[in-house]
Amino acid sequence: MKTYKIAIVPGDGVGHEVVPAAQAVLNKTAGLYNFNLEYQQFEWGAGYYKKHGEFMPANGLETLKSFDAILFGAVGLPEVDDTLPAKDYTFKVRTSFQQYVNYRPVRVWPGVTRPLRSEKPFDFVVVRENTEGEFVQVGSQVHPDTENGMGVDTSIFTRKGIERIARFAFELARKRRKKLTYVTKSNTLIHSLTYWDRVIEETHAAYPDVELRKMYIDATSANFVLKPEIFDVVLTTNLFGDILSDLGGALMGSLGMGGSGNINPEKTFPSMFEPIHGSAPDIAGQGIANPYGTIWSAALMLETLGEAEAAKSIMNAMDAATSQGVLPVDLGGNHGTSDISKAVMDNLK
Repeated sequence: MKTYKIAIVPGDGVGHEVVPAAQAVLNKTAGLYNFNLEYQQFEWGAGYYKKHGEFMPANGLETLKSFDAILFGAVGLPEVDDTLPAKDYTFKVRTSFQQYVNYRPVRVWPGVTRPLRSEKPFDFVVVRENTEGEFVQVGSQVHPDTENGMGVDTSIFTRKGIERIARFAFELARKRRKKLTYVTKSNTLIHSLTYWDRVIEETHAAYPDVELRKMYIDATSANFVLKPEIFDVVLTTNLFGDILSDLGGALMGSLGMGGSGNINPEKTFPSMFEPIHGSAPDIAGQGIANPYGTIWSAALMLETLGEAEAAKSIMNAMDAATSQGVLPVDLGGNHGTSDISKAVMDNLK
């Protein structure tokens, strides 16, 4: 029987509620599909920072290396500087473990009322470059307290970085509907994003069976709302993908429905899976946090580990639960975190 070692990092706020809800689903799924999950939990995040002055211990990354995957909740608390969580936890893990793919799927959920008037179904994946681009945090503030003060952040786009995320996106499109839209703003960012465009177009030569379309970020944002059904795989820069994938969450009815993976495709390091929502400290402890996004992230984790049938079973069980009206507060329902977890488990087959 296969055994997978999973690092559990609930983080802060509702992470301590949605991650255990997903674990319960994982445990039942493992029993049904004949594999074992071994967990070790780490209480890292903003709460840890308040006690120790760091978001994880100095050997945190070395500790995580020995695991097959990481299931993460969310990080951040109102009383902790919000420039720190990404820099000192999320980005540190993503870059150190070469999790250069941020995989964020967007789909229709049965039984969920969507904010769009159109009833046309949509099912697409935002593939976001996850380790460079606009979020490298290379920059500085120069004489910030003077009238000539300035702040500078530099975006970095490398051939290696663009090629590998483009290849992943093209390979994914081949497995889906063979349509890839890449998002850019090269008409104004005439150095960095013309290079982004060029390398993606060059990479396309190896994938002639995939239809490639270029779309500016403003047009993409509008089309997400007006006609999301036209998208299949959406390839974006780090910043654009961060924004567009949250818009994708809104299209599904709530950010609480969104799952994601920070993936190292070569599996030289563990990948990390997390819901797209934040720590939501305002509702923490009330038992009403939406766990669907975290459960979906757990399914993505199993799929990445090679347990595709088990992952599909979780997705089917979530569809059954939402179609039965088991909806959280953020979708206008009255079911709590544990209610939803139990409903998903009851529908597992």
